[in-house]
Amino acid sequence: MARNIQSLERAAAMLRLLGGGERRLGLSDIASALGLAKGTAHGILRTLQQEGFVEQDDASGRYQLGAELLRLGTTYLDVHELRARALVWTDDLARSSGESVYLGVLHQQGVLIVHHVFRPDDSRQVLEIGAMQPLHSTALGKVLSAYDPVAHSEAIEADRKPFTDRTVCELEAFENILDISRARGYAADVEETWEGVAGVAAPIHDRRRMPVGAVGITGAVERLCRDGELRPELIAAVRDCARAVSRDLGAGRF
Repeated sequence: MARNIQSLERAAAMLRLLGGGERRLGLSDIASALGLAKGTAHGILRTLQQEGFVEQDDASGRYQLGAELLRLGTTYLDVHELRARALVWTDDLARSSGESVYLGVLHQQGVLIVHHVFRPDDSRQVLEIGAMQPLHSTALGKVLSAYDPVAHSEAIEADRKPFTDRTVCELEAFENILDISRARGYAADVEETWEGVAGVAAPIHDRRRMPVGAVGITGAVERLCRDGELRPELIAAVRDCARAVSRDLGAGRF
């Protein structure tokens, strides 16, 4: 059995301590409560403070939870609210399009799949919740890169490696694709990530009208495309789904 890392255990215990009971605690209080030497406790607090997980009051010298924990907690809640709001609409999209539906969010320089609805047929399929997709080549990733400034920065700074002969890697060409995606309100991926596979995705916005994710369909090129172009009715269905989820999140009309 792998051994736990003691310093991480102590940091977690410290965060739990600061998260309950009194709002602010001094170094001596924290060290005493956790059975640590003051020097050890201070070292952990200093590291947590540098990472934004803990803040120190200048006047009293006492410690409290930091803003970074709040940001992480809000992100967690946002993702779960996004998935909950999207359940009905993504099911409807899978039925109307006949294709697999994916809901994705920005995570660690890629797209994290947080919801996946199977293609409504009898084919064998693998659940891809928790899978990661690249930002620069997938429809979901390009939509996030087009609308979310953080995702855009991640995509620009990342190593945009080619997956197929169609993958766009050069910066200027990639930026042009993002401009087109913003103008159209959706992004496409026709054999840029996987041979024989196409996708289309649209952005989802929250009540602050900020991009919080993307929804899209993926399937065989021969089903999603007609005469080399994505079928307009599928693009419309994806955009309608994104708008519906955005409205449920309080974004209003887009």
